[in-house]
Amino acid sequence: MIEVYFDGASAGNPGPSGAGIFIKANGEVYRHSIPLGNMTNHEAEFHAFIKALEICLEKGFKSVSFRTDSELVNKSVEKEFAKNKLYAPLLETALVKTDKFELFFLKWVPSSMNKTADDLARKAVRQNEVMEKAD
Repeated sequence: MIEVYFDGASAGNPGPSGAGIFIKANGEVYRHSIPLGNMTNHEAEFHAFIKALEICLEKGFKSVSFRTDSELVNKSVEKEFAKNKLYAPLLETALVKTDKFELFFLKWVPSSMNKTADDLARKAVRQNEVMEKAD
């Protein structure tokens, strides 16, 4: 079973945001820090989930177990419903992708168990700032 930890972070709410994705797969480890531009922290959490799903699909993983410290993402996926209309299209995108796996699990974990993904997300936030200075 592939283990995927993901997290979104924002410097401000909204502000520069990033996705952190940490994957343990068949003895391999993958780390991704993806700048997301300006958005809220909750939006960043959903985008991190979508990016993690896309990476796993690109790698051809069939059985995945995702971990998040975002109660919002976890409950939205579990109920297949987002109360806030801003998150509904993000949730729909994610749910379409989850259906492409043979086995898919999503579990909430405390922040202390998601530290690597959090560090990667914070690194991605800083990458936004570097990109802005380059423009």
